[in-house]
This record gives sequence, structure tokens and C-alpha cells, in this order.
Amino acid sequence: MRPRVACLREDWADPAVPLPAYETGGAAGADLRANLPEESRAHGLALAPGARALVPTGLRVAVPAGWEMQVRPRSGLALKHGVTLANAPGTVDADYRGPLGVILVNLGAEPYAIAHGERIAQAVLAPVAQAEFEPAEALDETARGAGGFGSTGRGVTR
Repeated sequence: MRPRVACLREDWADPAVPLPAYETGGAAGADLRANLPEESRAHGLALAPGARALVPTGLRVAVPAGWEMQVRPRSGLALKHGVTLANAPGTVDADYRGPLGVILVNLGAEPYAIAHGERIAQAVLAPVAQAEFEPAEALDETARGAGGFGSTGRGVTR
């Protein structure tokens, strides 16, 4: 059985902007769309190179207990325009009921105009396991040990 996410539109939101939806039968992510304030709908939201903005979706959601909604970038925006998420992936917790916004950043060389109703990110539902954190006197040994970033090499074979 599929988990259900209740979606409540903000009072100001354009009801013509679709709720999150999967574009194909095999899609893991449901597309989230920009739902801009009325005064910005005609010209969109300009995102200069290096700039970031909190783009509204016009929604509040109720993610079921035991789940999280991961907000992930759209690969086409990243490849073609350098537009991605500043906090990828973002997390919407099951107990959050505030506005759902997407923090976009323009890593490209050109300004990008975010159009009203444009697909700007994707939402992936994932189960959550909460751990118990406890103090320890020592940790078990592993082959990697304390090796940090890049310690396992580049993976190039010759």
C-alpha cells in the first residue's frame, strides 16, 4: 500500500498549479512545482549566477509517521542551467506542517528565470529509522579505519 501525503494549498497559492505528481510509472520522485506569489507569476523569479532563493510551492504537507520526504534536484535543471538545490537532499520531517519551499541555487554562468508552475525539484518518500545514540569507550576496528575524504582512492583501474 502506498503511503499518502496530505497536501494543503496556501490561501494565496494558485490552484491551477498541479499537486506533486510522478511523470512516469517508474519515477521515484514526484515533481514539485514553483507556485509563485501573484505579483511574480507573469515574469517569474530571476535567479542570478551564484544566487539562491527559497522558491515557494504553495503547499503544506503531512508526511506520514515513519517516513520523510526528501527534496532532490532535477537533473535536467542542473545539467542544462546549473540550477540545483543548496541543501540536497532537503528533508521534510513527518511532524513539520509549515510551508514547503525549495532552496534553489544557480551554479551556472547565466541568470535563470524560474517560471510560475515550473517543475523545480522532486520529492521522494523514504522510510525513516531512528537510532539510539549511546556513549562508547571505543569503536570496533575496520579496514578503512579513520581514513577520511578520498582515502579509498579514485577507483580507476588500469
